[in-house]
Amino acid sequence: MENIILIICAYLLGSIPSALWVGKIFYKTDVRQHGSGNLGATNTFRVLGKTAGIVVTLLDILKGTAAVLLPLLPLFAAGTIHPLLLGALAVIGHMFPLFANFKGGKAVATSGGVLLGYNWPIFIVVLLVFLIALKFTKMVSLSSMIVAVVGFIYSIIYFVISGDIYLMIIVGFMAIFIFYRHRANIARIKAGTEPKVKWM
Repeated sequence: MENIILIICAYLLGSIPSALWVGKIFYKTDVRQHGSGNLGATNTFRVLGKTAGIVVTLLDILKGTAAVLLPLLPLFAAGTIHPLLLGALAVIGHMFPLFANFKGGKAVATSGGVLLGYNWPIFIVVLLVFLIALKFTKMVSLSSMIVAVVGFIYSIIYFVISGDIYLMIIVGFMAIFIFYRHRANIARIKAGTEPKVKWM
């Protein structure tokens, strides 16, 4: 029973549409009707500004972290599901949220939150890589995909050192999710029409 509840809670955590709720509650704006229409931090930055974007980014990160840490709660002490699997469920919830008609974000921040909750050094690495990539490319999408590759390489090296195959597998799946969700961005990058950030 604990495992079933864990699965449901992890998915529901990921399903919290931070961008939608922050936009509607504090800005009276549905971000799905503006910009790219995406329920993610990038579109929030674009539509609602830096403050809202930062808040949504942090909330989306925390969703992934909270899902990974669920087994630490006394309520779930008897659960046997690996924390990274719960993190993956939160990522799926973010991409296909129950509370937003199953149309969510692109899973980058929530994936980062999963790493933060499970192995914080890899989170620091990918965060630094993201910021450096964004500084030079000015494209959140490209920076996100670069981070996905770097994170997977890190997980492979970590597997060789520690034998943690779960991290390698889940990071690999999260990287696939990120590339899949950025299909349209890849096409725009190739065409030279991908929007660039102006705030960095």
